[in-house]
Amino acid sequence: MTELPNTLEDAIAQAREATKAALAEGYKRLQIEILIPELKPMLVAEQFLPVFEEYGSRLKVFFPDAGGAALAIRDWADVPFKILDIGTGKLPLERKIEPEDEIFFLVAPTAVEVAEVEKMAQLVGDRPIVILNPRLEDLGAVGIGYAARQLRERFVNTIESCYYLRPVDDETAVFRFYPRMWEVWLEKSGKYEKIAELPQKPSGDDLDFIIAKAQSPSGTLDTPAKKPNVFKGLQRFLRALRN
Repeated sequence: MTELPNTLEDAIAQAREATKAALAEGYKRLQIEILIPELKPMLVAEQFLPVFEEYGSRLKVFFPDAGGAALAIRDWADVPFKILDIGTGKLPLERKIEPEDEIFFLVAPTAVEVAEVEKMAQLVGDRPIVILNPRLEDLGAVGIGYAARQLRERFVNTIESCYYLRPVDDETAVFRFYPRMWEVWLEKSGKYEKIAELPQKPSGDDLDFIIAKAQSPSGTLDTPAKKPNVFKGLQRFLRALRN
C-alpha cells in the first residue's frame, strides 16, 4: 500500500510515478496537485521534469506569463525543450503549438489563463497535456458562478487528477495516487491511517462526515491525540530550501 509521503521529495516521486502510469493508460489531460502551503511551483516543476525525459525536444513547457518562462529559461540550463508563456506575449497560441510537439507541460496556470489553457487543449488534439498545480476554478471564488459551472462541465471535468495531496488541517489529508481511489487519511497516535476510499474527490461535506464518523466513539478510529503531523517534514524541507 502506498503511504502518504513524508517529504516533498517523496511526494514528487509519487507524482512522477502516477503520471507515467496514467500516460501509459492513454490519458490525455492530466493534472498533479501538491497543495502544500508556500510551495514554489518552479521547484516542483524542475523535479518533475524526469517524467518527460524520453520526449527530449518534443516536450514543450508553458508558464502562465512571460516572467515565469524567463526565470525557467534562466535557471534550467541546457534543456532540450522549449519554454514559453501561455497567456502573454505577441506570439499567438496557435504559433506556439507546433506539429513536432508530442507532449505539453503547463506549470501552475490560473483562472486568468483558463481560456488559453482550454484553447490549447483543443489545439493539441490527442496529444497529452500535463498540468501542475492548476488554479483553473478560481473563477468560482470571485462570484462568477455560472461561468465556473460551464467551465467545469466543458473543460475542467475532462482533466484526470492523477496525483493529489492536500493537508486539510493538522490531522487530516486528502490523497490520490493513480490508479487508486481518492483517500482520506487521519492522524492517530502520531501516525496517519487511511479512514476512507471514494471513487471521486470528496467535497467539504463528505470530509466533515468522514472525519466526524472516524472520531466518534462508535466510528472506525478513536479520537486522535494532538501530535506533530507528517507534513511538518514538508515544511522543514521548504524552509531548508529557502535558506
